[in-house]
Amino acid sequence: MEFSDHIKTANVEDVVLRQPLHPPSRGTLCITGHHLLFSEREEGSSQQVLLLLRNIDAIEKRMSGSSGTITIKCKDLRVLQLDIPGMEQCLNISRSIETLSCLDNVSEMYPFFYRPTDLSLQDQWGLSTPEIHYTQMKELHERWRLSSVNKSYSVCPSYPPAVIVPNCIDDETLKKVAKFRQGGRFPVLCYYHRKNGMVIMRSSQPLTGANRKRCKEDELLLQAVIEDSDKGFIIDTRSSQQVQQARMTGGGFESKSFYNCWKRLHRQMERGKVLQESLIKLVEACSDESHNVDRWLSKLENSKWLSHVQTALSTAGLLAECVERDGHSALVHGYEGTDCSLLICTLAQLIMDPFCRTLEGFLALLEREWVQAGHPFQQRCAHSAYSHARFQQESPVFLLLLDCVWQLWRQFPLALGFSEALLLRLANEVYASDYGTFLCNNDQERCALGVKDRTHCLFQALLRPAERDYYSNPLYEPTELAIWPSVHPQSLQLWRGFFLRWTQLTHHLEAVQEEIRSMVIEWARVAQR
Repeated sequence: MEFSDHIKTANVEDVVLRQPLHPPSRGTLCITGHHLLFSEREEGSSQQVLLLLRNIDAIEKRMSGSSGTITIKCKDLRVLQLDIPGMEQCLNISRSIETLSCLDNVSEMYPFFYRPTDLSLQDQWGLSTPEIHYTQMKELHERWRLSSVNKSYSVCPSYPPAVIVPNCIDDETLKKVAKFRQGGRFPVLCYYHRKNGMVIMRSSQPLTGANRKRCKEDELLLQAVIEDSDKGFIIDTRSSQQVQQARMTGGGFESKSFYNCWKRLHRQMERGKVLQESLIKLVEACSDESHNVDRWLSKLENSKWLSHVQTALSTAGLLAECVERDGHSALVHGYEGTDCSLLICTLAQLIMDPFCRTLEGFLALLEREWVQAGHPFQQRCAHSAYSHARFQQESPVFLLLLDCVWQLWRQFPLALGFSEALLLRLANEVYASDYGTFLCNNDQERCALGVKDRTHCLFQALLRPAERDYYSNPLYEPTELAIWPSVHPQSLQLWRGFFLRWTQLTHHLEAVQEEIRSMVIEWARVAQR
């Protein structure tokens, strides 16, 4: 079916747009297969608003006489209102938005049609590959190898074709381990700590089940990770009770009897529906216009969002302590190993590794730990906080990561080489984007649909000179030291720049921050003369 089949009314004159931080304006509304375009028709004004339909989370329509009002609630938390003359026109526009904003066919989405003049589809897609990453890490080559056991995605559908594993473990052993781990996600290396040679591995849960099955190949692989070391740590992102329940349904944990050199630490982290509902409650609190401070603080606390931020940062801190301070390797997993495990491993690397705190290093980290590692973006980010749709597999895990990184950025304003603007841009792009980076759920799906051949990569676009300048932190001072975040409740704040971004106060703060940024950049130029 063509896009035009979903558009009964392509444009409407004399529409009134009401949007945050702007007075109402009158103009022409146009709808295309991927965008809403509003052009102001006031004399002397050329204002335009271009909204990607994929950014729309929910719409509400209200009819009054011969006209109607459509309220558009966006995934970036904007709320727009369109007053449309003519009942039929209003209903047609509403139906078009509802249909075109929820296209399920990935190859019909806008990234497949977006063609900026300064990027070429002939360029390499992405910043790196597992092969390039391994080649650059010379220190790994003595004890670790690059395995192509998953080159056809037959061993693990959600892993990339190449992964880093211990040298002494052959591919046949890996295949047996994969059958013992949920979704085939056998333990792979995600971080090598140059200071002491310790590593972080990640995987999914072992399928021990109620009968306490074991897999000698799995035990052998984990023993090879710690080699002659006295012990390693397993950070399990589930509670002891959840682990026992998982065992009764076919999942499980690494038994001390068979993994006697590994110490298991449980740190329960919420995910899925619980996290999604927390986001909804938080956005609802931030939309409260009663101006009652006690009520607002109560709603904020009841959302439990900052508790999830605190848990994520403290668990990442624990993982970093195991590796950096205690000098032990670690394995991280929960259930599938595609959500909280990636969150914790990413934050721990930011805490420990100076390169990951640079602009380019941070984007490479996200590509490696989220895009290549198989976070199911299409499932998790199908809807944001306003949708009326029944939840399927939505969960704002990546948004939680960005919030945690913002807390680090706020606590260590000189230690990170990127700005808050980058985090806000990523928060927008993960829900609705011109680029193909966050399409699909894993590398296999992206290859099958030609995402890497037919769309552009966001991370490469963000490193173009003008973008790089804008998203860099002008106060950045590199440090080789680890940055240990404070997780006391008084140290954590609501991310105003995102959750209150469409309020007048935040708008003023952004203007002040931009002015300060310009002054710092100018001062640096003068100092270099």
